[in-house]
This record gives sequence, structure tokens and C-alpha cells, in this order.
Amino acid sequence: MANSAGYHEPFESLSPKTRDLHRAYTSLQEELEAVDWYQQRIDVIADAELKSILEHNRDEEKEHAAMILEWIRRNDPAFARQLDRKLEKPGPIAEEEEKEEASGELEPGDRGKRK
Repeated sequence: MANSAGYHEPFESLSPKTRDLHRAYTSLQEELEAVDWYQQRIDVIADAELKSILEHNRDEEKEHAAMILEWIRRNDPAFARQLDRKLEKPGPIAEEEEKEEASGELEPGDRGKRK
């Protein structure tokens, strides 16, 4: 996974909100990376008890990721709009976006904004 712990712009030039969002995005990456690592280990472990422990740990990391994602949703309105548009919708994931673009309802510069 890419290292996003560092800043691309001078730290002192960033607003407190941007700094906190960066911390949240980095933390989310770390939680998802931990989920992936646990899952890979689970796939190769023969000992049932150890597998059960790591499954529990993996699921805890998923809970942490969900909590961070909720914080991001509450603090990044554009991200919240995208989550509202994309989560818990039936059908193929990319199909709705393609329909909106084809109908003119969603223009390329309007991604994330409803007309």
C-alpha cells in the first residue's frame, strides 16, 4: 500500500480540518491494510483456534474502519454525498453512474452533486 503518512504540501500551510481529514484517511488505509493482512493469514493457517482468534481480530479492524469512515462522512460533505449515492443500492455498482451520465443528469464536472 502506498505510504500516505506524509504530507504533500507544507504541514503549516494546511488547515486543522485538512490535517484531521488526512489523519482519518491514513488511519482508514491502515485499518483496511490490517484487514487484508489478517485475511491472508487466515487463509493459510491450519490451527483452528489461531484461525478463530485472527478472524476475531480481522473483524475488529473492520469495525475500526467503519468508525473512521463514519467520521469522514460526517466531516467531508462531498464524501458523504458519494456514500449516499453509492451505498446500499441494488444492481451493478457502476451502472447507475453510467445511466446518469448518458441521460445528462450527471455531467462530468458534477460528479457527486445531484441536479
